[in-house]
Amino acid sequence: MRAQLREKIIQVCNSKIEAKGDNVGLSFYAFFANKNNDPDLLMEAATWWIKTHELDHFEKAVKIKEMVILEGGS
Repeated sequence: MRAQLREKIIQVCNSKIEAKGDNVGLSFYAFFANKNNDPDLLMEAATWWIKTHELDHFEKAVKIKEMVILEGGS
C-alpha cells in the first residue's frame, strides 16, 4: 500500500474515532470523496480491504488503523 493511502486511512480513522468513539465503523469508501477522481487509489484500497484481508463491508476504525500501522504505517 502506498504511503499516501496509508496516511489517509490513519487520518480518517483518527478523525472518526475522535468524533464517534472507539466503536465507530467504516468502509473503505470513507477514505474518498463522493467523486471518483482517483480510480487507481480507490482500487488499491478496495483490493487491500476486500481481496487481501477479506474484510466485511463495515469494520471498526480502530481495527483498520491498527492493521495499517502494523503493515508499515505511521
